[in-house]
Amino acid sequence: LVQLVESGGGTVQAGGSLRLSCTASGYTYGYYHSMGWFRQAPGKEREGVAAIDSDGSTSYADSVKGRFTISKDNAKNILYLQMNSLQPEDTAVYYCAAEDLPVVAALAPYEYNCWGQGTQVTVSS
Repeated sequence: LVQLVESGGGTVQAGGSLRLSCTASGYTYGYYHSMGWFRQAPGKEREGVAAIDSDGSTSYADSVKGRFTISKDNAKNILYLQMNSLQPEDTAVYYCAAEDLPVVAALAPYEYNCWGQGTQVTVSS
């Protein structure tokens, strides 16, 4: 059974930083073709934030470009999301996800078949 577990969420003031981590059990990160971070704010649909492929190529939503950085450590089976210059509109539950097949739309939630339980990020103004 593959499990993804997010951590690192919390409450910060606008302009602050957080680093989210996603640890996998059951499979190594080298097995997955794509991994990503997604978020869902109350009353809104889940949206893609950042994704990284097995070759290291990355994709970012326009709203987070230049502020967020996705990375992974295959040896430790950890996916990271470094979030800087956080704004109140970044407030959401953040999820990590993984897919073992090639994806077409790296930031589309429907492309991914394995999800973590989510971690809350709250940014106060």
